[in-house]
Amino acid sequence: MLNTFKKTLLVGGAVTAALFLAAGVASSADQTKLRIQTHYSPEQLSGKLAAQYVDNIQTMSGGEIEVELFYSSSVVKTVETFDAAATGILDCDFTGGAYQTGKNPAFQFVSDIMGGYDTPYQQLSWLYYGGGLEAAQKLYNKFDMELIGWWVYGQESLSSSKPIRNTEDLKDWKFRSPPGLETKIFEKLGSKPIVMDFTEVFTALESGIIDGTDASSLANNTGLGIYDLVKYATYPGFHSMPSDHLACNKAVFDAMPEKHQRIMKVAMESLALRTALANAVINNESAAKLRAQGVTLYDWTPEERSKFRAAALASWPEFATTPEAKALVESHMAFLKQLGVIE
Repeated sequence: MLNTFKKTLLVGGAVTAALFLAAGVASSADQTKLRIQTHYSPEQLSGKLAAQYVDNIQTMSGGEIEVELFYSSSVVKTVETFDAAATGILDCDFTGGAYQTGKNPAFQFVSDIMGGYDTPYQQLSWLYYGGGLEAAQKLYNKFDMELIGWWVYGQESLSSSKPIRNTEDLKDWKFRSPPGLETKIFEKLGSKPIVMDFTEVFTALESGIIDGTDASSLANNTGLGIYDLVKYATYPGFHSMPSDHLACNKAVFDAMPEKHQRIMKVAMESLALRTALANAVINNESAAKLRAQGVTLYDWTPEERSKFRAAALASWPEFATTPEAKALVESHMAFLKQLGVIE
């Protein structure tokens, strides 16, 4: 009887130990530690929104997700963030696909779909309801990365030392342009885009080398001091609406518990909404202040916007030189027709 009792205790103890061990393993498996880099500083609105995203996913996971967020591209250069995540130096890239067009021009069409959508909500609709996420995911997976989501702050504004009321005013307009698709579009409209580092813009404006610049949103341009030099701008904008992304090392993401994956992806939808709303507020505030300071803001007519869109759509196929890029262009075109933006 005593031996039987001892055996029962031993078996029970072994079972209890096994349960404790299993619980320990589960607890360990439910911990996710991520190193994420953004190109924004903690003082910028986008930097603050990124911090809010990190706080959301850590809080919603009950502390199971831990994030070390590196600001201002402090680990590697901005353009190297994607590769650093793919190779394990970091875990996630909180910059944007535009920096990766050298790998594949398809990244242009998951970053700055120039001349395509009018609002962040249309662009995000393509991602979530137009088959965009599935199409983009194939591109990211090809480079061992997983696209978690987008955050789109809205249309950027062109800034100029001379009026830019319509497409006619763009003829012979010399301006700082980023490389790539934008130069093709503006050349079709008779402009003279000059690719230069952003640090050279202020000297070029002061000396008259350029008439204007494509820099950022109206509020960001105001903060940079551009309207201390030039007194004309387009607002609301129409030509460029970059999407920042969160993309993670696919192996790291696949190894995460499904609940952590879901938290990160749903929290990106919250970040996208807050980004669009916050930037709409500060851009409108900047517009009111600039008008009071004598800066003229041009809201192009639907007809003039259509002319720019036509030049952009004509340039898309020229830039889409890979199967992945062509597939994304076809996807955008189909969704724009579905929205009634184009015929």
